[in-house]
Amino acid sequence: MNHPTGPASPPAGRREHWDAVYSSRGEQQVSWYQADPRLSAELITGAAAGMAAGRDSAVIDAGGGASLLAGRLAAARFTDVTVVDVSAAALAAARRRPGSSQVTWINADLLAWRPPRAYQIWHDRAVFHFLTSPADRAAYLGTLRAALPDGGAIILATFAADGPAHCSGLPVARYDSAGLAAELTGAYDDAVTITNCCDEQHRTPSGVLQPFTWITARLS
Repeated sequence: MNHPTGPASPPAGRREHWDAVYSSRGEQQVSWYQADPRLSAELITGAAAGMAAGRDSAVIDAGGGASLLAGRLAAARFTDVTVVDVSAAALAAARRRPGSSQVTWINADLLAWRPPRAYQIWHDRAVFHFLTSPADRAAYLGTLRAALPDGGAIILATFAADGPAHCSGLPVARYDSAGLAAELTGAYDDAVTITNCCDEQHRTPSGVLQPFTWITARLS
C-alpha cells in the first residue's frame, strides 16, 4: 500500500477540477471509461442476490460520474439506483442517455455529503484512491458509514500497488488487497467482513493497462 504525499484536493477545488476533466476530454476519453462495466455489474448483482430485497436493494454508485454502470443496472431491472458525483458535467452527460430517468442523480462531494436515506450496496470504482490524506479518507468513510446499515455490502476498487502514481493530474494512493481491506477494518473494526478480493487489468481508451485491486465486504 502506498500513500503518497500531495494535496488532499485540487487547488481549484474538487468540483472545478473534475468538471474541467470531463469537459476537456469527454466522457469516453477519461482514463477510467468502460464501454462495458461488466465486473462492477457482476459484483453488484452478486451482492444483491444475497439480500432479501434482491434487485430492489438500494444501490449507490459513489463517484459514478458518466459511467455506463447505472444504465446497465437499470436495464437489468435494478429498481433503486443512485449515482453521487462531484462533477455536474459528468452527471449531465449521463443524464442525456436513454433510461436515465430511472436513476437518481446527486451532484455532491462525497467527503461532505450527508446521505438522506439508507442504502444496501455501496459501489466505488476509482474514487477512494484519490484520497491521499487521512482526513479525506476519514471523511469518506464517515459518509459510507452513514449510508449503509448493518448487512450492507461494500464494493471498492482502487489502483493496485503497481498501478499509476498519478491520474488526471492528481496523486493517488495505491493498494493491494490487504491494504484496502485494512482501510475498512480500521473504520469498522469487527463490524465488517471481507468477502472477496480480485485483480483487474483495465485498458484505458488510449490503450494503456491499469491494474486495479477490488474487494467486497459485508457489514454485520
